[in-house]
Amino acid sequence: MTGSKQRRLPGTELRLEDTHRMIPARYSESGTVLSRLTEDEAALHDLTELDAATNTRLLGEEGLLPGIGVHELVYGVPYAHIVNAAFTHAAPFGGRFNDSSRGAWYAGLERETSASEVAFHKLLQLEEIDWRREEASTYDDYLADFSAAFHDMTAAKPQYRKYLKPFPIPECYREPQHLATDLLGQRSNGILYPSVRRKGGNCLVCFRPALVYHVRQTARFELRLLSGRPFTPEQMREVELPLAS
Repeated sequence: MTGSKQRRLPGTELRLEDTHRMIPARYSESGTVLSRLTEDEAALHDLTELDAATNTRLLGEEGLLPGIGVHELVYGVPYAHIVNAAFTHAAPFGGRFNDSSRGAWYAGLERETSASEVAFHKLLQLEEIDWRREEASTYDDYLADFSAAFHDMTAAKPQYRKYLKPFPIPECYREPQHLATDLLGQRSNGILYPSVRRKGGNCLVCFRPALVYHVRQTARFELRLLSGRPFTPEQMREVELPLAS
């Protein structure tokens, strides 16, 4: 895509409250889950050292990742580890608007949209391993607010279709990842775009950790998923959050 075409992607000033990002509940703990593996302090120390050497969030916070600078991450705010993890734990093939070198904060403007997005990828995993039993997966819903300028892809324009292809993965990510790389170079904050997994829903991808504002954990949901069965909101139920210790 040429620079002139990139500039035709319109921008908009967004004021969004209560956007939804659902992540597996096991990632919500701020400490180490390694303490579940052993009560021996020496063994726990060794495990923690190994984790620190391979945990990309911790490496990013030490300035040891090439895709994101330590000065871009956030510190001293609630759920900073959740925000930083989104940008430092990129999937091997990346996501729709990020490559494997740098993550991004993806959120649905509606809870059902966020649930549909995570359910799609979980069902894809179940299909890949040929798991044919119903699987109960637990996710925590994190809300975040945004107040900044974003690029806007929500208009139904033919030139946007190549960025919103549903399949095949990861090949369908190639064009949008190239676009995201170009936009990052232009200091873009991110993109508002139609959900590919829920008709009528909208998503936001934020490229900048500092713009993910007022993050809070609100609810926990269990999604009951079965390979080959399309996800519907009826397969999601709220479950009780554990009391803080």
